[in-house]
Amino acid sequence: MLDVRRFLRSLRFAVKGIVTLAREEQSFRIQLLAALVLTVLIFVFNLSRAETALLVVVAVMTLVLELLNGAVERLVDLFKPRIHAYAEQIKDMMAGAVLVSSVGALLVGVLVFWSHVF
Repeated sequence: MLDVRRFLRSLRFAVKGIVTLAREEQSFRIQLLAALVLTVLIFVFNLSRAETALLVVVAVMTLVLELLNGAVERLVDLFKPRIHAYAEQIKDMMAGAVLVSSVGALLVGVLVFWSHVF
């Protein structure tokens, strides 16, 4: 049976994590702004369901990676006094994953909107 109070509490924790990252990380705020602009453009250009689904998937993937990147950065920072040489590489790799996702999302956006604009 679903415990509604427990579910709502879990939902509050999740939203708290998103809000914390949005307050503290400029890159996440930029990604959120891009997702908002994308949402508006989807309605302005009256995209097909397939185009909309593709854009939503790549946007959400980028936001999720940004959240994971923030979590990993904080986790690594906990161990800074005893930092291992791999710690900086781990943070760089996570940032790289966000970059690859962002560039991929941008390319998908260009491919989808190109035919609607030109």
